Amino acid sequence: MAKKTKVPKKVYLWKDRKRNFLGLPWTFTIYRLDQDRLYINTGIFNTTEDEVRLYRITDVTLKRSFWQRIIRTGTIHCDSADATMNNFDIKNVRHAKEVKDMLSKLVDESRLRNRVYTSENVTPGPHEHDREGEPVSPPEVDMTDENGNHIPDVYER
Repeated sequence: MAKKTKVPKKVYLWKDRKRNFLGLPWTFTIYRLDQDRLYINTGIFNTTEDEVRLYRITDVTLKRSFWQRIIRTGTIHCDSADATMNNFDIKNVRHAKEVKDMLSKLVDESRLRNRVYTSENVTPGPHEHDREGEPVSPPEVDMTDENGNHIPDVYER
């Protein structure tokens, strides 16, 4: 007879429910966070469990309306490169500032652990004085190399 092995219960670093407009956890959305993933369970009869790997989160923002500040909750907006989740909100949670800071730290650690690097988009965007809808071209740079060292003269000292 095969011996059953006991699977250890998963330990979460943070767990909370989405709260209603009074700050009470009377909703059917549960948020859980571990070292590698954020889980979002929704529904009562038909349930959905979404998960996003932390290294796929690209930006974390805390939003707190006047009412949320009164009832001591907040919404954490996450920009994500996940194919199914895209951008999402962790809505109306307690201790939102601390949770956002913890999530940001875990995202950075997960990116280092998984060797995931992103590049910043530093191309100039349209400005108010630019015509709307027209692409903005970068300024022309003189790339002449008179001394033949394969470095444009404009970049030499």
